[in-house]
Amino acid sequence: MAANEHEAKMAHPRMAAGALFFDAGGRVLMVEPTYKDYWDIPGGYVETGESPLHAASREVREELGITPVLGRLLAVDWAPNGAEGDKVLYLFDGGELAPETVEGIHLQADELKAIRFVSPSEIADRTIPRLARRIVAAIEARAESAPVYLEHGQAPGDLAA
Repeated sequence: MAANEHEAKMAHPRMAAGALFFDAGGRVLMVEPTYKDYWDIPGGYVETGESPLHAASREVREELGITPVLGRLLAVDWAPNGAEGDKVLYLFDGGELAPETVEGIHLQADELKAIRFVSPSEIADRTIPRLARRIVAAIEARAESAPVYLEHGQAPGDLAA
């Protein structure tokens, strides 16, 4: 196979990274973007030469104005999108935010309208199904202390079901 044929077959996915933050009650911090009709989590696209962890930290700082140390990887999700092509999404553990950190949040006004801590049972009501599945799987992975690999927000064994 010629080099250019090999290159043409290789995936060139967009990558995005986000963080899950929790309050003392185990609720997840969700953000209401100005440019989407559903709630999301803090995060965004990985830039050229940037690691997913660094991208998640940068996006949290830009969107929320806080700089908490992000912890371990909770989930990796292969989630291609018809409009955007292949996508690989990383979720990191942001831990429990202290009340004073939450009070120090300053939203990036052109991107975010609001934040809210949401119980895991309410996540599916606020966002699109594959993101809801990804968040819930990451919460479960956090409790089990092991990261999870997903496709479209589901464990590969669950896709056949």
